[in-house]
Amino acid sequence: MRIANLDGRAVLVGPGSRVFDIATRSGGRFGPGPRHVLEHWAEFRAWSGAAELSGGEPLDPARLRAPVENPRQVFAVGMNYAGHAAEVGAPIPPVPSVFTKYRSCLTGPFCPVELVDGRCDWEVEVVVVIGAYAHRVPAERGWEHVAALTIGQDISERELQTAGASPQFSLGKSFPTFGPLGPWLVAADSLPQRDSLELGCSLNGEPVQHATTADLIFPVPELVARLSATVPLLPGDLIFTGTPSGVGAGRTPPRFLRPGDVVESWVDGIGRMRNVCSAPVVPDSLEPEELELRG
Repeated sequence: MRIANLDGRAVLVGPGSRVFDIATRSGGRFGPGPRHVLEHWAEFRAWSGAAELSGGEPLDPARLRAPVENPRQVFAVGMNYAGHAAEVGAPIPPVPSVFTKYRSCLTGPFCPVELVDGRCDWEVEVVVVIGAYAHRVPAERGWEHVAALTIGQDISERELQTAGASPQFSLGKSFPTFGPLGPWLVAADSLPQRDSLELGCSLNGEPVQHATTADLIFPVPELVARLSATVPLLPGDLIFTGTPSGVGAGRTPPRFLRPGDVVESWVDGIGRMRNVCSAPVVPDSLEPEELELRG
């Protein structure tokens, strides 16, 4: 089952990429926004499994926003693949290395990435979407609190991220448009290989990352357990689970994003995103509406 955000409204994406407005089809029971669906996930899954879907409209990818664009909390995990830790010369962490991406960085699966001055890098990730309140959840029950999975790009400006004695992971990864997400949510219980999903990234058609989530140092259920041991997880919260090796900062010589570059990200069983990099935007040129949360 695939759930997308079409111009701010939650839709089911059916066969032939036809879309069905969830609020309309459910008589207002769910929606209209994606987070309302996630806040009533168990009831929604029961309804959607029996819903009769016919007709619909063709999907226009240009109208897709981030499938969850107003999460209350966004967690991100660093160094969660041994290969990535090795390529940047970092030790494997004994516990998850957690930071946040501020939600104002989230953008759609086919929206441009607006680069900033510095060293902007790519990081494909599987993103967990919470569907049930979780606090002090044991790892063996971690998946019970996950509604869906999606694809994320943890675009990172490395100079700010690793700035001397005061590294700024969250700020360096949270410039506007530095969080492409999508193209939709796929229910976790509909993915038979959810613990071993292939993922990858290409730059201008050249493959640069490829791995499987079976290589995660801290798998999804353990991340849910470790995070919820401290912070209650809420429906709609996001967990960027970490990136595999192949990032620009780990190459010799290093390679970073430039205007015109095309970043394509994919996860088996979920789909594919395509984001074109654009030149830095001069802050004084931004209109007030451009400072709002981007979809």
